[in-house]
Amino acid sequence: MQCQKELNLESCPCTYPNCPRKGICCECIKHHRERDELPGCFFSKETERTYDRSIDRFIRDRMG
Repeated sequence: MQCQKELNLESCPCTYPNCPRKGICCECIKHHRERDELPGCFFSKETERTYDRSIDRFIRDRMG
């Protein structure tokens, strides 16, 4: 499958400046998985801006 980076960029919520994986979802997922994290697109807008990609933060974000 060919990467759809330009299309992915239209909906990528990542606000991390100069992220080299922005719009390249497979690389983003791999990067965060290696760190026991989740990509920013799993979080609310407010939580995504904290750059805390931990699974604990994801649970707290979803629990309200």
